Amino acid sequence: MDRITIFDTTLRDGEQSPGASMNVEEKLLIGRQLEKLGVDVIEAGFPIASEGDFAGVKLVSDEIRSCQVAGLARANQQDIDRAWDALKGGADPRIHTFIATSPIHMQHKLQMEADAVLEQAVAAVRYACTLTSNVEFSAEDATRSDIDFLVRILTAVVKAGARTINIPDTVGYTVPREYFSMIEEIKNRLPHGGDGVVISVHCHNDLGLATANSIAAIEAGARQVECTINGIGERAGNSSLEELVMALRTRPDNLTYTTNIVTPQIYPASRLVSQVTGIRVQPNKAIVGANAFAHEAGIHQDGVLKNKATYEIMTPESIGLPQNSLVMGKHSGRHAFQEKISDLGYELEPEQIETAFVAFKKLADKKKEIFDEDIDALVADEIIRIPHYYKLNFVSVNSGTEAMPNSTLEIEVEGKVVRGAEFGDGAIDAIFKTIKQLTNTQSRLLTYEVKSITGGADALGEVTVRIKEDGLTVMGQGAHTCVVVASAKAYMNALNKLEYKKRNRPQVTV
Repeated sequence: MDRITIFDTTLRDGEQSPGASMNVEEKLLIGRQLEKLGVDVIEAGFPIASEGDFAGVKLVSDEIRSCQVAGLARANQQDIDRAWDALKGGADPRIHTFIATSPIHMQHKLQMEADAVLEQAVAAVRYACTLTSNVEFSAEDATRSDIDFLVRILTAVVKAGARTINIPDTVGYTVPREYFSMIEEIKNRLPHGGDGVVISVHCHNDLGLATANSIAAIEAGARQVECTINGIGERAGNSSLEELVMALRTRPDNLTYTTNIVTPQIYPASRLVSQVTGIRVQPNKAIVGANAFAHEAGIHQDGVLKNKATYEIMTPESIGLPQNSLVMGKHSGRHAFQEKISDLGYELEPEQIETAFVAFKKLADKKKEIFDEDIDALVADEIIRIPHYYKLNFVSVNSGTEAMPNSTLEIEVEGKVVRGAEFGDGAIDAIFKTIKQLTNTQSRLLTYEVKSITGGADALGEVTVRIKEDGLTVMGQGAHTCVVVASAKAYMNALNKLEYKKRNRPQVTV
């Protein structure tokens, strides 16, 4: 069976989902989980985009040793030098350089003629090869490019030293049969049938065909697939790693390919990415959605009770879906808690575990039983956070059928304690108005969502908010047994992310 290289771009393309930007520590946390998952290449970011992205790529490259780490660079020396500065401490660093090749991109975005684009691509690859032999070239918007020009530029960059050539469906435009034909023709027209070079694909999901297109490309000769956890990414997202890998694993009779992915690490990776980015996995999402192994219809339930294979083509255990065999409560000790944290896919430092354990004990005094989802929310609230420019100390609300809703808050603004109160249309509106007054922010609330993480009257409530200010959009999350407090924590978390993005605003447009 041919092995498919899994190139994970959750930390680069996935991070470009609105509101999903990550700080340095969050990138490393996910990078370590991707390493446990067994991905071959981690694209850690776009180093020249900002100081924060450079630091994130450098940290991941320096720390991750069992898989390649890549950094994205436009086809110019400045980008490539910046990428190499971030990557050079890695075990097997990869420079991933790109330039657009479609007529619409060359004319309107680059404002360059085709020959000039080819010349710049070759020069970039040739220069990158003076730094490392592990160079990948991408022809941006390849599926809307002229096939003859595409073959020309790919042939030229291979001769210049590129070991991997990527043929991305940048805007999710193609369909499986068309993509198969394109990949097959390119492979056949490359010198020596493409021997010695890896053909890669990077599919977007604008028409909902990203995974299907990736599989079609594999069948046509592609041997690397670029994808993301939960399929996150620009616009409608990317090909989903879990969908691709489990399709290959579940149908070896039809798809005779294999990967190095440790599939029981899929679910922990999915949960971690969701917690870090604030982007929830839709219930009906393939493989990792809450309903993926749930059965509502009586006929389905009857069949599963008799034999799970009647309605389940894979087992929950195969993707690492936890069975809650270790019941957590107020009597659980540090060792059990540490085991549970590890089972859920988190790799924390001793001091972080201690911080989370203290918070766990406080929560356990309020709840009879702690579920995995509670611990996810707890870790997200206590550990997976950007710097606390703003910190919530105290919140109180007065609301009812007769009273005009108002809130009183005490917060810290970069260490300085401030207090204030505001009226609002409701308790939550009053809280948000008070926070905005105390932090002097002009942010606008776009969405507000509240969800009970677990069942029962003592359930932990999770609030997710999406806010926008100065052209930046972020998501914030907060969890607490009191929804009012969870709402305040969510808005504060969003403001911290907003402030972090302001201070690490990209120097160039990605």
